[in-house]
Amino acid sequence: QVQLVDSGGGSVQAGGSLRLSCAASGYTYYSRRCMAWFRQAPGKEREDVAHIYTGDGDTYYADSVMGRFTISQDNAKTTLYLLMNNLKPEDTAMYYCAAHTGWCGTWSPFSSADFDYWGQGTQVTVST
Repeated sequence: QVQLVDSGGGSVQAGGSLRLSCAASGYTYYSRRCMAWFRQAPGKEREDVAHIYTGDGDTYYADSVMGRFTISQDNAKTTLYLLMNNLKPEDTAMYYCAAHTGWCGTWSPFSSADFDYWGQGTQVTVST
């Protein structure tokens, strides 16, 4: 049973930084999978902020976070990170780690329906 545990959210002022973590467990040795960070603000759809194919490290970023957020994984490929710099009030949302086994393209965003496994979410609040 695959489990994802999100952590690292909090409240910061605009311009600040946070690093989210997602600890993955329950995978078999086959480590090539697609992992993503989604976010959902009140009244809005869940959106793909960034995703990474763990096989080769290729990444995708939404235009709204390009140049400010960095998605990465540890060498063991068991922990996913999202470093968020220069945070803005519009980044306020619940952030979720997600994963599915297999290859993923990095030229466009995914729908939440494309992912099989989810973390519980971690709240990020950015104030002016």
